[in-house]
Amino acid sequence: MRLEEYEHIIWDWNGTLFDDVDLCVNIINGVLKRRGLPQLTVEKYKSIFTIPVENYYIAAGFDFSVEPFEKVGKEWMDEYEERKLESGLSKGAMEMLNYLKGKGIKQSILSAYKQDTLNAVVDHFGIREYFEFIIGLNHIYATSKIDLGRELIKKIGASPEKTLLIGDTVHDFEVANEIGARCVLLAGGHQSREKLSRCGVPVFNSLTDLMNNR
Repeated sequence: MRLEEYEHIIWDWNGTLFDDVDLCVNIINGVLKRRGLPQLTVEKYKSIFTIPVENYYIAAGFDFSVEPFEKVGKEWMDEYEERKLESGLSKGAMEMLNYLKGKGIKQSILSAYKQDTLNAVVDHFGIREYFEFIIGLNHIYATSKIDLGRELIKKIGASPEKTLLIGDTVHDFEVANEIGARCVLLAGGHQSREKLSRCGVPVFNSLTDLMNNR
């Protein structure tokens, strides 16, 4: 995996640069418990998580004929916003960001996280300087990133073949396909290695693993 072959790296945020899987599982289990629904293990969570997240909520046991997704999703997000800084950058993230910067490779973030809160967390960790563009959604419900990806690839200016998307979900692979970028996936994030392996692109356990294989 020669990262030096690329002119631009597009990063996913949650589960890729930001290590928030355990927090997400903890919060969803609280939401489930308040409704008398079964708890999720991390393994179960990673096996059912998907984007758009509404489908994952259904797989977790929520019944949107009883209460709407918007209510449940907001309940989850309100707690996430209160607790998000309990999580930190993924192991190896700073090493990777610095390595790419040192090689003159440009970097951007493409996230299903809400834009204003994405900006705030990036600023909290003092890493804005690494990124050409920081792109998130305009709402809290983690829907598709494909349209945002199409806009971003136009802004970047690099050819899609010289652009690499690094993410942790099948949806990241779908976005890469739509915009013509290359893709690698990380199994330490929000989806299981089994799911990611079906995409047919390189899958690494972590950013450290990816760095060691460059």
